[in-house]
Amino acid sequence: MPDLITTVVQIIGVTLFWAILGELFRRGLIALAKRAGASSGLVKSIRDGVRIAWVVVAVAAVLIVTGIASEFQALTVTGLAGLTISLALQTTLSNIIAGVLLFSDKTLRLHDVIQYSGIKGTVVRVGLRSTLIRTEEGNIAIIGNSTLLSGPFVNFSAVERLVGKN
Repeated sequence: MPDLITTVVQIIGVTLFWAILGELFRRGLIALAKRAGASSGLVKSIRDGVRIAWVVVAVAAVLIVTGIASEFQALTVTGLAGLTISLALQTTLSNIIAGVLLFSDKTLRLHDVIQYSGIKGTVVRVGLRSTLIRTEEGNIAIIGNSTLLSGPFVNFSAVERLVGKN
């Protein structure tokens, strides 16, 4: 009987530990995404992804603690789950990283006049995943940030900001 009680306490302890850690990580990621201007859909995707990752890690930890699975088996399961999640989010993550780079490099700002792949217009929004450009005809072109960053694009408004006054 003491072994059963010890095992139950260990399972509860491991589950609580990973629940708290997962919740802190989820809140941190969501706060960063909101600060960067992420849409509510992206925030929901982040929340769901972290929840799935937390469940996988917690199950693996419980399997290790109870002795049902070896550390190698649990590591394999969590590794495969991580690989699956990262492959599913590859395009989204690429666009987010490109959006951050566009902001940090200061190559693109609101109201800049740019031309990309035959589309010329004014930047009306730079989001985490895409950039919206109002064309000269008044239409809105939506270009993924990773596509835009891979360029080349011409920024007609940023000569002084990017190169400096000569």
